[in-house]
Amino acid sequence: MINYIKDKIKKVINDKYQINVNVEEPKDIKMGDLAIPVFPIVKVLRKPLIEITNEVAALIKENVKDIKEINIVGGFVNIKLAKEELCKDIILEILAKGSDYASMPSNNQVVCLDYSSPNIAKSFSIGHLRSTIIGNSLKLIYQKLGYKTVSINYLGDWGTQFGKMIVAYLKWGNKEKIQKDPINEMTNLYVKFHEEAKKDESLNEEARLAFRKCELGDPTYLELWRYIREESLKESAQIYDLLGVSFDSYNGEAFYNDKMDDIVKELDAKHLTEIDDNALIVRFKNDMPPALIKRSDGGSLYMTRDLAALFYRKKEYHFDKILYVVGNEQKLHFEQIKEIVKMLGYDFDNEIYHVGFGLYLTNGKKMSTRSGGVVKLYDVLMKAISLAKAEVEEKNKDLKDKDEVAKKVGLASVLFNDLKNHRELDIEFDLDSCVKFEGNTGPYLLYSGVRIASILKDKEIDLNKLNLDLFNKDIYFEIVRTLANFNIILTKSLEENAPSHIAKYLLTLASLFNKLYAQEKINASDEYIRNTNFALIKAIRIILNEGLRLLGISYVDEM
Repeated sequence: MINYIKDKIKKVINDKYQINVNVEEPKDIKMGDLAIPVFPIVKVLRKPLIEITNEVAALIKENVKDIKEINIVGGFVNIKLAKEELCKDIILEILAKGSDYASMPSNNQVVCLDYSSPNIAKSFSIGHLRSTIIGNSLKLIYQKLGYKTVSINYLGDWGTQFGKMIVAYLKWGNKEKIQKDPINEMTNLYVKFHEEAKKDESLNEEARLAFRKCELGDPTYLELWRYIREESLKESAQIYDLLGVSFDSYNGEAFYNDKMDDIVKELDAKHLTEIDDNALIVRFKNDMPPALIKRSDGGSLYMTRDLAALFYRKKEYHFDKILYVVGNEQKLHFEQIKEIVKMLGYDFDNEIYHVGFGLYLTNGKKMSTRSGGVVKLYDVLMKAISLAKAEVEEKNKDLKDKDEVAKKVGLASVLFNDLKNHRELDIEFDLDSCVKFEGNTGPYLLYSGVRIASILKDKEIDLNKLNLDLFNKDIYFEIVRTLANFNIILTKSLEENAPSHIAKYLLTLASLFNKLYAQEKINASDEYIRNTNFALIKAIRIILNEGLRLLGISYVDEM
């Protein structure tokens, strides 16, 4: 509703002056609900400031409804809205639409999202959590705003690391141990390979030759590769089930093994390749380093597979946009891909987006599988759930479904601790602090929603008996204005591919509810005040729950 009024004001001014102006929401609500800076009009028309401000004020008063008062302060026309009906309309709309509030109809556009994409033969580490939950949240946001999504788990199931695994297995592997505990044993072998390779560099050449045999179809090596892949997928499925994350495609790098030759042939045919130190490369006209297409031994590279995957997806899904939710360190890689697409003569390079993100750090250092410093995600999630259970039991010993609530609270703590930060930032991971019920945490948001649910339990709301004068109080109007801005936050999150905007918005909304709870008697004796309070906090909970859902977090009714 507020956005409607903003758009109306902009149109009225544009029709009059053919000049676009901003309509702002002042940070200090005492200044008004909306403000129009008239400096652009003064600059174009070269009239006195006071003349323009008076003219704009009269224009708005005559042509825009729901205006209660207009004040001029310097170069700003400040507007106070007729809050009573405006707030009523917003609350009733939220209550009527429920979780569909701020949803958009289908726009017939397709977005592919490439995220999670763990390397098989290694434990699913906390390092892969960021890609998984940022990608999943973006999928939900795009769906909310009318896009058709295709979620792709581009498994790291091909490449030189499998040559390393094979060499390690043949040299030091114990078949019985591996069958008993496949992922842990293979992770240990992977770590051992890198330790031994420091002493004996020839092991790296053995690994390259072993992977080349895989590419050439060696049945013994391929059988071992399939076994490793299947066992890895079992562990990944356990994590995805716990997080509530799903995918439309699990086509990993190996899927494109027979699709790379066409890419190389097209690059050759368009004279974009050259030989450098016996390797096939694409050289760029700008300062960008060359892209490696084939190794000197003829083996494929990550770039070749990614290009094959990109063109396959364009043909298969006809996407309007493709998002790669991959770490910041891969920025150059995706710049090269976009440039190659352009050099090949295709026009969809501007549909390719690298959604970069920072690292999880432990004591300021990056975690590494090679050095054995990996932190297993499953272990982290289980510990978070255990810590959450202790917190829940302390607050509510008689709670039913304690284990299920603890699971949701524990997962919320980990997910929200990540998503409240802008994706490009590195995060120092501290599990103990993110499980707390106080502060900017997931449990704090869940607890705010539970408090509302507790107040509204077994209560009826008569929407015909509302005291609209309450919306002239600052706290009431600030809450409704925040609720009405939900769609703006969603749009901003989509435009920047940043779920953190939703996370921060939810913290603001929860804080406003708790402020209202502290200042006002929600279950008031006066039925008109009581109904208004109940309607307002029910609207808050609807948006809180929907915002949490868009972050991949489940709400709870009790805790």
